[in-house]
Amino acid sequence: MGAVRFAGAASSLPWFGRMPLRASIAAVVIAQSGSSVRAATLQGWGYNFYGQLGLGTTAQADHPVTLSTDDTVTAFAAGGYHSLVVRNGSVSAAGANDSGQIGDGSTATRNTPSPVPSLGTVTAVAGGGYHSLAIASGAVYAWGQNTYGSLGNGATGSSNSPVAATNLTSGATAIAAGAYHSLAIRNGAAYGWGYNYNGQVGDGTTAMKTSPVAVTSLSTGVTDIAAGAYHSLAVKGGAVYAWGDNSYGELGNGTTSGRTSPVALSGLTSGVSAVAAGQGHSLAIRNGLVYAWGDNAYGQLGDGTTTDRTRPVQISGLSNITGMAAGMTSSYALAADGSLWVWGYNALGELGLGDTTDRLTPTHLLPPSGYRYAGIDADAFGDFAIASMVAVPEPATVALIAFAPLLLRRTRSTRRLQHNLQIDAKSHNSVAKVICLDKTPQLTSQH
Repeated sequence: MGAVRFAGAASSLPWFGRMPLRASIAAVVIAQSGSSVRAATLQGWGYNFYGQLGLGTTAQADHPVTLSTDDTVTAFAAGGYHSLVVRNGSVSAAGANDSGQIGDGSTATRNTPSPVPSLGTVTAVAGGGYHSLAIASGAVYAWGQNTYGSLGNGATGSSNSPVAATNLTSGATAIAAGAYHSLAIRNGAAYGWGYNYNGQVGDGTTAMKTSPVAVTSLSTGVTDIAAGAYHSLAVKGGAVYAWGDNSYGELGNGTTSGRTSPVALSGLTSGVSAVAAGQGHSLAIRNGLVYAWGDNAYGQLGDGTTTDRTRPVQISGLSNITGMAAGMTSSYALAADGSLWVWGYNALGELGLGDTTDRLTPTHLLPPSGYRYAGIDADAFGDFAIASMVAVPEPATVALIAFAPLLLRRTRSTRRLQHNLQIDAKSHNSVAKVICLDKTPQLTSQH
């Protein structure tokens, strides 16, 4: 295990905050059938000391292992040492639970998913260092450690079951959880609460916030948010904004000075669709390309070096990227073709490549045959990842209804004529074979 560099403000935390935690015809097609889709699948890999992969064991996995083949999974999240999964609108969680971050009313560690009660239909979840967030019917709920107000309920007492966040009882569309702070988007406006020593809440102060407050200058048009360990990111109008700790240049503004309110990144002022934040590094997708900045001690910026960057740099070799995630010191990108690219720290197998060697540039991680990756998540305080997969549709049986003269030239011969006809059905990769006996076509399918 390599040494971990923590943000400069770590010395202000109590002992548990200072620990080195490692943690998407020409012929006439009349009908089609057989385009079946196998169940969606969750995979996970990396650090599993607390059973956060939910496999019933605490064995570490340096390669993807199947967590679920349940097609009812609609959302999932990786926390520092725990994980969250939403099935049919209900949440279950696994892993460390010393602060009640599992949310099942206990503080017992769970190495298999345990149901979280007292929530309605959940549409989103987020995992922090020691706390969890969820959106149910537009309202934000939280549970786990609350020493610094991370739960947003106006108090500082931890809770092992969900509590409602003050002022966010409707309209919430996105949530993000950092080490000890939380973020949300409500009706296009960004809100923050919790630990704020580095200004990561974004209200222009460094005072702890036990209830959600508006983030300065981000009151409308916010489309994405991300919470790093001690810094925060947002996208507004295609531009990236950052605030909080900046010890390694993770704010991307060319300095290492922290900010208590959002600052715009000069190199990413348009075209950005998503952001992700690790312990001390940041990522953004701009027109399908990936940019990175901040801490690079383990190659988590993917530029082939271990040099920190205070401004965004484009990662070469990556294009058509549709999603991404940032772990503590590792990075992940989801390509449009359903494959993953991974890079950075790998001593605990968090890249899923079957080894424990760090990668300074993106390395391809392919899904099993017949599947494509559809989502990926990791946590700024964690060293494991969870990915969702969907099955590639199986070839369809294509039915053609047409008269022989439309498909083949008439012939006086009674000899059996066989012609192969390539059907333009790209989404099903179908090939139809037309067998003709004089005028009468017979159809067979060839997959």
